[in-house]
Amino acid sequence: MKRTIWKFGLYAGGVMSVLMLVSLPFEKVIGYDLALVVGYTSMVLAFLFIFFGVRSYRDAIGQGAIGFGRALAVGSLIAVVASVCYTATWEVIYYWIAPDFAARYEALEVNRVKTSGASQQEIDKRVDELKHFSELYKNPAVNIAYTLIEPLPVGLVIALVTAGVLRRRPADAADPSVGAAGTAMAAGSR
Repeated sequence: MKRTIWKFGLYAGGVMSVLMLVSLPFEKVIGYDLALVVGYTSMVLAFLFIFFGVRSYRDAIGQGAIGFGRALAVGSLIAVVASVCYTATWEVIYYWIAPDFAARYEALEVNRVKTSGASQQEIDKRVDELKHFSELYKNPAVNIAYTLIEPLPVGLVIALVTAGVLRRRPADAADPSVGAAGTAMAAGSR
């Protein structure tokens, strides 16, 4: 189980990390909002390795069978490994490649709130929130926590869906035409 988790977790984490590094120079060109869409899309694509990892585990180690709980555990652990890779890559980027990220983000948000037509009181409140966030974000533990909660929920949702799709009882494993969706139909036709 460990080998499968590490292998597919590192594949997913590697894809997310490479795509983050490749898209970083284009953030200013495409804008922060589009960069966010590109980032989460790359996470979803990278987390497809959860499906392949759980299927590999089911076929090789489970001899064609896997329960929902075990599939969810394998998929979730793959998501954790991938998310840790993503977080480690961001920490390198934040502290060594783009240490001005928090200041750029703060300036972007301040500009956004000023152009929204908000009152001066609302603008001042948002500026104070952003300054507080910037101070918190300088703490590596807070930085890591914020970064980890970006990809992890996406990976856990994909692990949940994968567990539902790939679960297969030992009796169903003997008949490859019967999958998770076909189990109920096959049982009803007997």
